[in-house]
Amino acid sequence: MSHYSIGLTDRDRVNHAIGGGLPSGSVCLLEGRDGAGKSVLTQRIAYGLVEEGTSTAVVSTELTASEYIGQMNSLSYDVVDHLLADRLLFFHANVDTHVEAGGRERGTRRLISRLFSPSPLWSGDVLVVDGFDAMLRNDPRFDAVTERGEEDHAMQRIVSALRQRTADDRTVVLTVNPTTVTDRALQPLRDVSDVYLQLETSTVGQEIRQKAVVRRFAGMKNPVDDTIGFAVQQGRGVVIESRTIA
Repeated sequence: MSHYSIGLTDRDRVNHAIGGGLPSGSVCLLEGRDGAGKSVLTQRIAYGLVEEGTSTAVVSTELTASEYIGQMNSLSYDVVDHLLADRLLFFHANVDTHVEAGGRERGTRRLISRLFSPSPLWSGDVLVVDGFDAMLRNDPRFDAVTERGEEDHAMQRIVSALRQRTADDRTVVLTVNPTTVTDRALQPLRDVSDVYLQLETSTVGQEIRQKAVVRRFAGMKNPVDDTIGFAVQQGRGVVIESRTIA
């Protein structure tokens, strides 16, 4: 099995902490509540990938292109040249389109079917979708099946589509907030993910500590930390703080 290195080995220990890279042809799930560090980890992953020459596409449900560039610059992840050279493609997924129906707001765009439609998104080696849960809950079809209690069946179809996309060694990285989507919906995705990290935060005194608990890491290149402590520093990006080897 080949791997996509996320590089920057002379700058931080992130690539080492995940065993030397993301397995090719894998589904990688980063799960955590707001503020757990999902977005910044995907930013670190994307920057490291393109620095290593891996063509990467990023979809964000929160940031526009200019906001993304600004956020990356604040972490000293300069992506402008990579964007200009098409090594990195960025897309903003506008999920804030709703109509009043049945006494509540409902999304109007079929976001999931659009995500899996043929497009330049799928032309590279790695696709990162930051805010996959927002796409799910604002998709009118997924919303409808959730109301019927059939979201697990809908997710099984999404999982099948993901597996088709990863069959040619493409890797897909997804972030989800488990408080916004039901466990019934998320479980099929958790079960199929080759890499499954649960991001957690804790407060010690006045310090907020972040960690990634490795629930699954199939096809690891080298031994992977079972718990990865990390911090985010302005001007430096993600740094590994502590580690415990399984």
